[in-house]
Amino acid sequence: MSPAKKSPARKRATTRTKSAAKRGATRKTATARKPSATRTTVKKGSATTSSARPLAEYNRKRDFARTKEPEGRVPKKHGKALQFVIQKHAASHLHYDFRLELDGVMKSWAVPKGPSLDPSVRRLAMEVEDHPISYNTFEGTIPEGEYGGGTVMLWDRGTYEAEDGGGVESLRRGYAKGDLKLTLAGKRLRGSWVLVRMKRPGRPQWLLIKHRDGAADPTRDVTEDHTTSVVSRRTMESIAAGKGGERAWRSNR
Repeated sequence: MSPAKKSPARKRATTRTKSAAKRGATRKTATARKPSATRTTVKKGSATTSSARPLAEYNRKRDFARTKEPEGRVPKKHGKALQFVIQKHAASHLHYDFRLELDGVMKSWAVPKGPSLDPSVRRLAMEVEDHPISYNTFEGTIPEGEYGGGTVMLWDRGTYEAEDGGGVESLRRGYAKGDLKLTLAGKRLRGSWVLVRMKRPGRPQWLLIKHRDGAADPTRDVTEDHTTSVVSRRTMESIAAGKGGERAWRSNR
């Protein structure tokens, strides 16, 4: 007995069922391949979030309704030369703020003993929050009790570049790696230097070291040789006394 032939209606129904099943399988495959939202979400406080919000920590520490400090903004870049500045800062403890322009902000370190021209000397440099480039011109007094309260002097300033001549990309790699080699062209500090990040917990701690070159001089204490501002020629005492056009700001912890 020969098998019964399917009617045209049954054939059409079977074909529709197979097509629907095939479309469903295709949708499942596409859904499986689609990246999930969970994988692309960036947590708060991650490196990506921080890099998207430059100067966030600087702005968080200051109330700009009360302070004359420059608000943290990233300006448009003018010219190719990168700036550096060193501010002598008599806060709770005397130290030198070493700042390097990179990606629209001033990467900043507090150097308790100041820089040394002796290549055998390694000076501790505590990394602090990024500062705005407009901060580079400040010299004056922050009232006691305010964030960073004390006298600030423009001790040195100038331009800098990557030691290997690789430009900004080389500086970015060096900073990320924790081995930042640079050449300074300041009024007081010149030549080749390196910032090396130490492997310690907490806020990053670095070492500021002078390389051996023509600008190195183990016989000199550059912080003792130069005790006045590179801009106003004032001493810390005259700045604190408000002589010579000093201006003060207030800040909020």
